[in-house]
Amino acid sequence: MQAIRVHQYGGPEQLKFERIPIPALPPDQVLIRVRAAGVLPIEWKIRQGLFRAFMPTAFPSIPGSSFSGIVEEVGSLVTGLQRGQAVFGRSSQGTYAEYTLASPETIALKPEPLSFDEAATISGGATTAWNALFKNGELQAGQRVLIHGAAGGVGSFAVQLAHWKGVHVIGTASTANLDFVRSLGAEHVIDYTAARFEQVAHDVDLMLDTIGGETLQRSVAVLKPGGTLVSLLEQPSQEQACERGIRLMKHTAEQPFPSTNLLQTIAQLIAEGEIKAVIASLLPLREASHAHELSQSGHGRGRIVLHMDERG
Repeated sequence: MQAIRVHQYGGPEQLKFERIPIPALPPDQVLIRVRAAGVLPIEWKIRQGLFRAFMPTAFPSIPGSSFSGIVEEVGSLVTGLQRGQAVFGRSSQGTYAEYTLASPETIALKPEPLSFDEAATISGGATTAWNALFKNGELQAGQRVLIHGAAGGVGSFAVQLAHWKGVHVIGTASTANLDFVRSLGAEHVIDYTAARFEQVAHDVDLMLDTIGGETLQRSVAVLKPGGTLVSLLEQPSQEQACERGIRLMKHTAEQPFPSTNLLQTIAQLIAEGEIKAVIASLLPLREASHAHELSQSGHGRGRIVLHMDERG
């Protein structure tokens, strides 16, 4: 099969387009013929070696975890799935490849109205937004949420999900993305290049931080007493939490990968037109290095997706 592999830590040039054997199928897994793979920001960070101290990479490695595709073969211990079914979800075996392995509990059937490219954006994009808003943040209808990076792969889903829930949505975005974020359902969009968000927004019930650093530190002032800040990137200072009577937490998922039920729930919302998958760029597998360059640059709209050719 054709695949992208990394043989050492480094820049985007370390993503090598190679031909390797199709993986052998364990009895408790499913072999997937990949049609599309979502490109998540964590993947270029792993490639660079930023997580090597606590998440070392065994080389050579195939990047990627989010995918959509067709069931090619079912392990002898797997029930409920069969060859030829269209599925999507998450894999720990690498998805920048024409074939990957996945556990049944981390994949779901793809609704017919969804394209394979759209389905590849759900896990790691929509599922992260869902858990951060509703599991960690306990967001309820009628509340106010401020979403940093509202045009990005997670932010664009977070805006839509919060709006669907009946929440007043405030987003931050660059000048070029203001109208786009409004179109997703945000009532108010702050141009972070023209104004400091903490001078505009106030009394927010929930803050979703997708940026980290200085943005995270400045966000605390915007929360109302008893409010919650959920950061996707780093653990906020608990000293500030005690001083202001607020909750500050790093996003945590219920398990390493989203469940079949959550994948199905979000896919159905997209199929029914309640929310939409936003694809920033659609690139062929062999252009994975360019995909990582785009991901590292930030400021995109939605998720970057690698699309396999007709054999994939």
